Amino acid sequence: MDALTVSVVLLWAAVIALGLLLWALSRQVGVLFERVAPMGALVTDAGPAVGTASPSFALRGIQSEPVTIGGAAERPTLVFFLSPTCPVCKKLIPVLKALVRDERRRLSVVLASDGEQADHLRFVREQGLEAMPYVLSTELGMSYRVSRLPYAVLLDAQGTVAAKGLVNSREQLDSLLNAHDMGTPTIQQYLGGSAA
Repeated sequence: MDALTVSVVLLWAAVIALGLLLWALSRQVGVLFERVAPMGALVTDAGPAVGTASPSFALRGIQSEPVTIGGAAERPTLVFFLSPTCPVCKKLIPVLKALVRDERRRLSVVLASDGEQADHLRFVREQGLEAMPYVLSTELGMSYRVSRLPYAVLLDAQGTVAAKGLVNSREQLDSLLNAHDMGTPTIQQYLGGSAA
């Protein structure tokens, strides 16, 4: 055998070995994907339960816009509780902007907080949140029993609490929307086979 034949045989052996390694690696990734379920929003037992009617609020936004939360609406509403001093809330603002831009026909987004109006108006300008209704209401947060931020409540078009929870990432926020689309209170219940 000459050197060319030996090198071709060795190259084919290397290609076959790499193919087997790629197959084994892809199989392992599949196994890991099945074992590691997506982490949904952290659902708390406080506040109105998923599947019950939300309290209704007729509020005025900090930019003097009328805002209605609860009751029948033309589309579902995501009420996102945040604070100007919350770093995780600020991290999720681009996600909320994209949600408003991409889902405006299917979903309304309302930002909610409490505190001094001047601080929140400055926050709205700094973050470019003028396109979203922004309400200041201690009563709203107390009704939903919001104890930590950022927190989101998704109401369906009939004003029923469809999903809710503490959201620290885009995936957790998406899990609320996905749970609503799948007709289940939480992604965890859906994965566990106990969808309501």
